Amino acid sequence: MMKEKLLPLVLLLLLSVSGCADSRCFCQVTGDLDDCTCDVETIDGFNNDQLFSKLQTLLESDYFRFYKVNLNKACPFWTVRSHCGLKDCAVQPCSPNEVPEGIRSSSHNKYSAELNEQPVECEQAGHLGAVDVSLSDETREALLNWSRHDDEAERFCVVDDEESPDSQYVDLLLNPERFTAYRGPEAWQIWNSIYEENCFKPYTIKRPLIPNLFHSSSGSEAKTFYSWLEGQCVEKRAFYRLISGLHASINIHLSARYLLDDSWFQKKWGHNVSEFRQRFDSELTAGEGPKRLRNLYFLFLIELRALAKALPVFQQPSFRLYTGRPEEDRRHKELLLHILQLARSFPLHFDETSLFAGDEKEAAKLKEDIRLAFLNISRIMDCVGCFKCRLWGKLQTQGLGTALKILFSERQIEALPTSSSKRPSFQLSRQEISSLLNAFGRISTSIRELKNFRSLLAEER
Repeated sequence: MMKEKLLPLVLLLLLSVSGCADSRCFCQVTGDLDDCTCDVETIDGFNNDQLFSKLQTLLESDYFRFYKVNLNKACPFWTVRSHCGLKDCAVQPCSPNEVPEGIRSSSHNKYSAELNEQPVECEQAGHLGAVDVSLSDETREALLNWSRHDDEAERFCVVDDEESPDSQYVDLLLNPERFTAYRGPEAWQIWNSIYEENCFKPYTIKRPLIPNLFHSSSGSEAKTFYSWLEGQCVEKRAFYRLISGLHASINIHLSARYLLDDSWFQKKWGHNVSEFRQRFDSELTAGEGPKRLRNLYFLFLIELRALAKALPVFQQPSFRLYTGRPEEDRRHKELLLHILQLARSFPLHFDETSLFAGDEKEAAKLKEDIRLAFLNISRIMDCVGCFKCRLWGKLQTQGLGTALKILFSERQIEALPTSSSKRPSFQLSRQEISSLLNAFGRISTSIRELKNFRSLLAEER
């Protein structure tokens, strides 16, 4: 009799566990975010209803779709024995005639060819020219090195040398980020190196892992890790959450553009719900998946805040999205400014003044430690064996690095000159601008895809 009474209850529990995959992935992805005054629902509404479509239109323009990158750099940390031989790992670079002349000719310039077209402060240029003639070759080289050093000191990531013969333009629309089947020990080594060696975690503290063929995870390890993380300063907590959020975003892209059918006459890409569940279902990930999704929203806030603060940089008269097609360039700059003003209007921005407050010397050292750690992570991208994954890994780490550079250059941005005849106190290269917007486009797409996966999982009930 007791067994008969218990059987319906057991069946009910099993149904509640197995039948609500959407709740197991998203039950914790709601409400307020840690260390923020914002909530998940506000971000969903803002991104999906106001921002996403405008941003995608901008990223389809020539200025943003062509990205110059060096995919042939050697890994600086370990020997990469082989590169992925799968056809979906390959990247098809552009031929010279596919890239607009305006982009190819102005790649060395910080902003646009407009600066080359101007008289360049005629009176001052005469004085500088007269002085420059008297400089020795050694002094000129020293001045160039000082300029490079000043630029590098601001950066949170490695920027490829666009003048290198190994750097090539890639059409991002023809080489989209999607599932490539690149996985296994080599892919695991990339993320393991990022988390274990660059996130300020002692080796004695084990980070929570999603169970798979290579490792398992215990509840006690996760409890110890999050107890340790909460004991860290807000800056180190934020750093870990940015990396975790980026990891989550990449996994969403792979699940949303999965190779569903590969026959001799067609390739079909689409949403793989099983793959998504494997990466984010709370039961299948020992509770880790939903935490990573929440970190994605934190990453969105950080990059959105950087875009809002960068508005004065792009409002300068000297700035153009230069491709050599004046009407398109003007229209796309207007769209960019509209997107940045929309970003500025967001009501619940992350407050970056909470970071690096307190003692000035300690704050400066902590900021430099974090800058160097992220710089190191950007170098790890040259160790990725899949060229398609390397392309998008480099772009997204560079984009996040550029966002951090903007966030912590407030004084320089505030000091920007109102006249185009003066040298700006803060500058971004075309490569930084392109990676900043494209990286944010990836985060925006991830949040939009979560809406799609919610619907698909709900249909499985």
